[in-house]
Amino acid sequence: MAETSYQTITVDRLSPAVGAEIGGVDIAAGVSEDQMAEIRRAFIDNGVIFLRDQDITPDQHIAFAERWGEINVNRFFKPVDGHPQIAEVRKEPDQTRNIGVNWHTDHSYDQVPAMGSLLYAREVPTLGGDTCFAGMAAAYDALSNGMKATLRNLRAEHSSRHVFGALESPQPTAGPNGNDIAGRIGNAEAATQDATHPVVIEHPLSGRPCLYVNTDFTLRFEGWTDEESKPLLEFLYRHGAMEVFSCRFRWTAGAMAVWDNRAVQHRALNDYHGQRRLMHRITIDGEKLQAA
Repeated sequence: MAETSYQTITVDRLSPAVGAEIGGVDIAAGVSEDQMAEIRRAFIDNGVIFLRDQDITPDQHIAFAERWGEINVNRFFKPVDGHPQIAEVRKEPDQTRNIGVNWHTDHSYDQVPAMGSLLYAREVPTLGGDTCFAGMAAAYDALSNGMKATLRNLRAEHSSRHVFGALESPQPTAGPNGNDIAGRIGNAEAATQDATHPVVIEHPLSGRPCLYVNTDFTLRFEGWTDEESKPLLEFLYRHGAMEVFSCRFRWTAGAMAVWDNRAVQHRALNDYHGQRRLMHRITIDGEKLQAA
């Protein structure tokens, strides 16, 4: 990846494949058009960017999100009181299950998937609760030429039904409190989304080919049975999660991550039982995905 020079921000990459911390930005004080243009460049180059020490209100969070595109109001997450544009991602000390523990890409079940998300840390554990990100362009680049040729001819089916449609039923892994997702995620009757996307997409901004299948929402390859699809999908899931394609972000209160769902996958670690973690997330509308 060619190095990019910046005038209004600092950019410290976290790994060769994905992720960078951005400095010199104060969202509450205002972001100029020139600075926003450089933030966008860093976003395109790195897939996910992180801004620490942002002291912002929900209204300022919304205003900054609107600089990226139209806000997609989440169907399933509990909204922040008085701010339906913001989804609450919360785990209380007595809860055992967290949200987003598997590698996934937000909203891949939509016909027009989300561009990305802005996740802001309101309250974090003293230790633990990190989020991992993996770069799907680097993961694609590392495949053999034969595998690349095979995948470029495939499309995959995605759905919300088996994830959000089942969350209001008691889960055997929920621990002594039974279904402790209740009250955090709901609206199961709205989980009716199905979509088919290319397995290798052309990123709308960078033009790079990216793998586009994920463990949470991908069901099978179009025209294949579940049994036929499983071995290749499981290989792709393992491949995309390799450390060489990933970075890990340790949250601090006031930190924000802005990630590109077309370029990265992410997972939230569940290693902070007995502590509270409260995040505010805004998701941004995207565009229809094209095959690479």
